[in-house]
Amino acid sequence: MLATVAMIVLGAFLLSWILRVIIRRVVARIVNGAKTKARVEDTQALERSPLASVRLVQRTRTLGSILMNIGNVAILIVSLLLIVGVLAPNALTSLTLLSAAIGAGLGFGAQNIVKDVLNGMFIVAEDQIGIGDVVDLGLASGIVESVSVRVTHVRDVNGTLWYVRNGEITRIGNLSQGWSRVIIDLGLPVDADMDAAEKALLDAAIELAHDPKWRTRIIEQPEIWGLESVTGDALIIRLVMKTRAHAKDDVASELRRRLKSAADELGLTLPGMNTVMPTGIDGAQRVRGAHPPKTKPQPVAVPASSKPVWKPKRTAKPTPGSAAESNDTNASSKDQT
Repeated sequence: MLATVAMIVLGAFLLSWILRVIIRRVVARIVNGAKTKARVEDTQALERSPLASVRLVQRTRTLGSILMNIGNVAILIVSLLLIVGVLAPNALTSLTLLSAAIGAGLGFGAQNIVKDVLNGMFIVAEDQIGIGDVVDLGLASGIVESVSVRVTHVRDVNGTLWYVRNGEITRIGNLSQGWSRVIIDLGLPVDADMDAAEKALLDAAIELAHDPKWRTRIIEQPEIWGLESVTGDALIIRLVMKTRAHAKDDVASELRRRLKSAADELGLTLPGMNTVMPTGIDGAQRVRGAHPPKTKPQPVAVPASSKPVWKPKRTAKPTPGSAAESNDTNASSKDQT
């Protein structure tokens, strides 16, 4: 009997090891395939490849972690049932009779566990978060280090590791999917030449977008959204640049440095330069970027002069044919009289 139990335990460990090796090899093959397709050597360099490739690697690693957890739990449950069947053969029959009571107990006592598991499965299946994503879960914000069936591990900027139950996650803000936008508000002196300042600042941003070191992190050309506000000592101009999600902070830092250099060349003293994040209705309206109306100039009617101007009425000049017809008509009228 003890030998049978030992064989079951040994088989469980062996099966768990085989499952782990298979999952790791599948994940490694998918990741290496993405690296080969993007012609890079490591995952950090893969971040410069198309967004779909980066997301494929993150989702593959997350699914691999989930499958490992599910496989280990399933092997553990089956092993326990086999051991119970060997040590107490009649216990399974009693367990079958008590299945209704156990189901009721799980229904009332394990609601949170079931909620965590189901919510975690939907989060992973719908690709809401992945390992390596920077997320805001409401309860915690940081980088996702692990996603299990029941708990998501998030480490914040201070190094604190947060264990967030999947059932408690009601909203997810993912800062690593798709793209991000750098939004900088520059304060110009009130006596500055707006056109010259906007041109110089935009040229500096375009130069950054064309720089070989930075162009792989920038998705679209920078834009000037115009004059945002006017204060007592500054004119606030908003400049934006669309970047990859993971490169927003680096691009913002370099962009601020270049804008400061461009302002110094013009001899301008910037009262302020802030990176802003519009929220609420302002953020919703500006998410598509700046789209000023493109209309053709309408002609303006010239007002009429106050004094009336007399113009002679133009009359049509008689042609030879019409003159002959008129003479014939006059002659016939005289004959009739």
